[in-house]
Amino acid sequence: QVQLVESGGGLVQPGGSLRLSCSASGLTFSRYAMSWYRQAPGKERELVATISSTGDTTRYEDSVKGRFTISRDNAKSTVYLEMNSLKPEDTAVYICKAVWALVYWGQGTQVTVSS
Repeated sequence: QVQLVESGGGLVQPGGSLRLSCSASGLTFSRYAMSWYRQAPGKERELVATISSTGDTTRYEDSVKGRFTISRDNAKSTVYLEMNSLKPEDTAVYICKAVWALVYWGQGTQVTVSS
């Protein structure tokens, strides 16, 4: 079956950095556009960044532009989210999503930005 497994979350101080990974199995990864979403307590899930199947095209939510970078390694079936200059408002569960003929979601990894 299809599995998306996120990792790399944790507690970081404001201004710090984290690199999230989402490892996929059970699907032809190179066919899927991949996205990172986040959901903070009491808030709706929001799209953070998207990357096309080939990695040629990326898009970002306005509040993370210039701070976050999405990338992928199709040989490793993994998508990454490099997060720099983290702010307390970036605190959320970060979830990856795969989209092609079907849609798959991971379980998420917690990111907490606090001093």
